[in-house]
Amino acid sequence: MHLKPKKSLGQHFLKDENIAKKIVGSLSKKTPNVFEVGPGTGVLTKYLIAESDLNAFFIETDKDAVDFLKNKFPENISRIIHADFLKLNINNFFCGTFSIIGNFPYNISSQIFFKILEQKESVDEIVCMIQKEVAERISSPPGNKKYGILSVLLQAYFDIEYLFTVNETVFFPPPKVKSAVIRLRRNQTSNLDCDEELFIKIVKSAFNQRRKTLRNSIKNFNIDKEKSGSELLGKRAEQLSVMDFVFLVKSINNY
Repeated sequence: MHLKPKKSLGQHFLKDENIAKKIVGSLSKKTPNVFEVGPGTGVLTKYLIAESDLNAFFIETDKDAVDFLKNKFPENISRIIHADFLKLNINNFFCGTFSIIGNFPYNISSQIFFKILEQKESVDEIVCMIQKEVAERISSPPGNKKYGILSVLLQAYFDIEYLFTVNETVFFPPPKVKSAVIRLRRNQTSNLDCDEELFIKIVKSAFNQRRKTLRNSIKNFNIDKEKSGSELLGKRAEQLSVMDFVFLVKSINNY
């Protein structure tokens, strides 16, 4: 059985076994429960199955890929789930925490991360391959021009490592951009010391007008200038750390 990649689903199948092993090897074994998102041809799946101490489920939205995987791994048919990860209640599968691994489709990688943020209390670790540019953005520190909305939101709850770059030639078909593998490990922050919904709104507003200073980009929020201090308001979004944004949220009147 042959599986043809679908352009509409952003499918680029990894064909390099060494990289597949390296990706799976980057996942710590402290959490036995694992989701693979978008297994495709099963290049990571077989190495996950080989780890006898892992309790893994494989979530695939493409029906043809699901049939391919069930044919390839008949002993694991019950673990191959035909579903859209973005619409799935992943807490239905495990009691307790879990990890996520996968070669995320470029066109929905940001949506996957926002989904993970919704379930952050249950997610111990993520190891994923994504577009290099997105990987650099997520792992960038404050002060870097690549630092953005997802950088702040993910770094608030996860420690992020850029592991390695992956060339286009190891995929079928080859994408037009390089890829990278990153690892996100849940940090000790259970809750931010502020209104988290307001935190997200402030971060998005600040970066949506990132060329402006905070004084102008978040002027629609009722900031107490005495509490926030003029120094922060004179900066641009990319210059602020997670804790700086928390401080700003706490300086909003009626908080």
